[in-house]
Amino acid sequence: MINRKIAPEIKDATAFDIKLRPYEKVTLDNGIPVYIIKSDEQDTLQLELVFPGGSWYETENLVASATNFLMKNGSSKHAAHEINESIDYFGAYLNRGSHHEYSTYTLHCLTKHFADMMPVLQEVILDPAFPEEELAIFRQNMKQRLAVNLQKCDFVANRHIDKYLFGEFHPYGRVSSMDAYDALQTSTMQAFYKQHYTYNNCKIFVAGNLPANMIELLNQSFGKDKWNGEASIIRPEISIMAAEEKKFRIFNDENGVQGAVRVARPFPNRYHPDFPKMLVLNTILGGYFGSRLMSNIREEKGYTYGIHSQLYNFRQSSAINIQTEAGRDVCEATIEEIYKELRILQKEVVPEEELHLVRNFMIGSILGDLDGAFEVIQRWKNLILNGLDENYFYNNINIIKTITAEELHELAQEYFSPEDFYELVVI
Repeated sequence: MINRKIAPEIKDATAFDIKLRPYEKVTLDNGIPVYIIKSDEQDTLQLELVFPGGSWYETENLVASATNFLMKNGSSKHAAHEINESIDYFGAYLNRGSHHEYSTYTLHCLTKHFADMMPVLQEVILDPAFPEEELAIFRQNMKQRLAVNLQKCDFVANRHIDKYLFGEFHPYGRVSSMDAYDALQTSTMQAFYKQHYTYNNCKIFVAGNLPANMIELLNQSFGKDKWNGEASIIRPEISIMAAEEKKFRIFNDENGVQGAVRVARPFPNRYHPDFPKMLVLNTILGGYFGSRLMSNIREEKGYTYGIHSQLYNFRQSSAINIQTEAGRDVCEATIEEIYKELRILQKEVVPEEELHLVRNFMIGSILGDLDGAFEVIQRWKNLILNGLDENYFYNNINIIKTITAEELHELAQEYFSPEDFYELVVI
């Protein structure tokens, strides 16, 4: 019997031997790969269909996201409200997503309703009608949402910093506009759909408590035919055209009392050996609540409620982006304090106690991210779609556990020079 008077041994997160649960792979009759993580903890499942239909592949602005959104808004058999009622009736969720590289449709439902949901999902993916009235509603709603968001300094800042880093015509820097919404045509979306949402460009990721006949059901809905034909998707080469000027001040609201601050610089993508190392250094700088930026600018100076530093995870190129909102009168002081923290990391070695804390925080976060089949399949999806395997995952874990303060010091000296950063304030 356990002696409750004796406290259990405390173990650091870094002491755990983290294992990424392997997936099963099945191929449908027409060649579509299905990646599977099984779990019987709950009677739910997640099914995600992924296509190379992100903004990287569009020739007209917003076509990728509009196509992805409107596929669910009506077919040749049912109107948008009928499709939504069918989904709601079974207590399911069908979410869509359009990103830079890929577009997705994700189904969450109870295991017992999976067979009922497959015809609905099949109709959405294989038979979208792109009704003109739905496009008109979408255009009106999105323009209204854009008009509201353009009054917010943080929204405007996010749009501009990406344009400075990558160029306004690059997929990573391109932004929505009223004119782009007005220019959307159903014929353009239909053409984009037929080119990118094809059987041979589809990957399926499924996790949870799966019915015994799941593969049979998937074959019936998506594996029998070569739907939409066979399309060869060639990833276009698009050059980054970063801004030459480095400092920007925008007055979006002359009477605004708060400013959005962005300090960012380009950085190599995830395939570069410095990327996993920078994940550790970025966490120390501004990647968790006890970071250098939070301790200084929030806790000590009181300039902001929160300040964070993130490392973009884009495929072609990455970036380090420090972001916060502060009072109008302290925005410039906030930037100076950011540069101060960058210079300190360049000049001084990170104390071992702080590095130990960050190691445990990062490993603990990964342990939490792997808690459940849905989370595990997402980790595998990110690896598979980027042409990586479990070795990349384990290498990142090893770097977190073993990187030295001296290596971080060298990394800061190479990438944290203030003159390499773009700075932006939007009032």
